[in-house]
Amino acid sequence: MSPWWDKDRHRDRRPFLETRAAIQRAVREWFWVQGFTEADPNMLTISPGAETHIDAFEVGERYLHTSPEFAMKKLLAAGERKLFFLGKTWRRGESGPLHAPEFTMIEWYRANAPYEEIMDDCVEIVRVAARAAGSAMLNWRERSCDPFTAAERISVRDAFAQLCPVPMPAGGDAFSAALVQHVEPQLGDGAMTLLKEYPISEAALARRAPHDASVAERFELYACGVELANGFGELTDPVEQRARLVAAMDEKAKRYGKRWPIDEDFLAALAHMPSSSGVAMGFDRVVMLATGARHINDVLWTPAN
Repeated sequence: MSPWWDKDRHRDRRPFLETRAAIQRAVREWFWVQGFTEADPNMLTISPGAETHIDAFEVGERYLHTSPEFAMKKLLAAGERKLFFLGKTWRRGESGPLHAPEFTMIEWYRANAPYEEIMDDCVEIVRVAARAAGSAMLNWRERSCDPFTAAERISVRDAFAQLCPVPMPAGGDAFSAALVQHVEPQLGDGAMTLLKEYPISEAALARRAPHDASVAERFELYACGVELANGFGELTDPVEQRARLVAAMDEKAKRYGKRWPIDEDFLAALAHMPSSSGVAMGFDRVVMLATGARHINDVLWTPAN
């Protein structure tokens, strides 16, 4: 394949890139109208996150962030109340039609708001993107989704009961495998799906649901079988959060022979953070579905390959 800067290839990609720019403007304007402040946190951090299976790029004694989550929560502790981030994020070893090692994320937080409000935000952001792209439908491969139809909301437990031929595994690799193989491909077909109430073992940064301590206030947004966003009712208990971070890093060390440092400053800030909800959304994926692009490289200005 020719390099991305080849004139012919760039000409073919340019309509996607022009639409990307239009969507980016529209998304920012939506947040501004809603009263959000755009944050610009440092990209280098002492700890890039809490995820067991995500890898990060090391830069000296620090890491490129895999999400600005820890920094954004510190800003909430400092007194910010409605924050959004629209910028670059890095995850090592991720490449494919829906993945790039350097990608663009939208991440936002509402203090003193239930996570159902963030779910509503997610649906509206996708609609904003579709309008900016002039698209009545979202498309991925052979599937389509009407973003303007009311989104379906379903618990993980109910989704497994309805869509998976085997009982829902208790957690870990078996849960993830069953979710990816049997459940995810059927979500967001025709209308967007908000999959909510994940098992507590699958939500290291989310608070427990008040009606059921075995599940967390975690949700994911799907369209055309593609995950677009991952959000939480945020855990603010520093003691429980420390225990979950240690458990996640123990598992990372067991599986991959590495562990990330615990961000003590983040844990200290949690004691001052208000009850909040937040979400991370893959901006490039939203652009892909709104434009009908077939590969993430079609919508990146300067793709890695």
